Amino acid sequence: MIETTESFTLQGYRSLIMEFFKLNYSIVNFSDMDPLRAHLILRHDIDMSLEAALPIAEIEQDLGIKASYFVLLRSELYNPLSPIGIKILKKLGDLGHEVGLHFDASLYSPSISCLNSEVKRECELLEMALGEEVKTVSFHRPSSKQLKITEPLAGRIHTYQPEFFIDIGYCSDSRGGWYHGHPLEHPSVISLKAIQLLIHPIWWNLKKKLGPVEVLDDFREKRDKLVAKTLSANCDPYRNERGANPESLKGQTK
Repeated sequence: MIETTESFTLQGYRSLIMEFFKLNYSIVNFSDMDPLRAHLILRHDIDMSLEAALPIAEIEQDLGIKASYFVLLRSELYNPLSPIGIKILKKLGDLGHEVGLHFDASLYSPSISCLNSEVKRECELLEMALGEEVKTVSFHRPSSKQLKITEPLAGRIHTYQPEFFIDIGYCSDSRGGWYHGHPLEHPSVISLKAIQLLIHPIWWNLKKKLGPVEVLDDFREKRDKLVAKTLSANCDPYRNERGANPESLKGQTK
């Protein structure tokens, strides 16, 4: 398996894209993909942290490429409709990237009519925040049944339709590793054919390589600092006791 000391870091991500450039791959969106050409669809599912997406998006803009970022509307880990969330979404658009809906179907009835209705509703909410049309949907942790949905959802293409998931190459960094093989070793890449590459920004948003658990611990600590700062800004007793920029609670006892 291909492996470097830069893997799963910001520099490692830049290096990975550069390797595709060396193979004369073109980065395209879902609508422009040709399965028989060296086309790379860059997809980013934002599962945990909106903030982690920005450094990846900036690298891509620096390289002159555009990717598709998919945002959860119903998550315990971030709020895309908060002031910070909307600012990040706007920034992704300003950098030239597509923002689509990351849809958690587990929250709804599994019937196709319900899924279409809820995808439409969530897309409309996201469109209000973005001020532009949402054209693409990506399931969050799809079930085997959802992977068999071949038609668009609410009139929008989804990333697991056969033409993007079965008929071309597919590779993902899920759980913070190339557990099903490195993308550069994928048969589609070896034959210079189209591939969809799923990259979760959370795993790459560091300057040094860490294991998945360490990455998530780092995320928790950063999130705690944000929560503490927000509490301080909104509650005088807390600010008077902890200050305007409270330290992380990591390692403290009750």
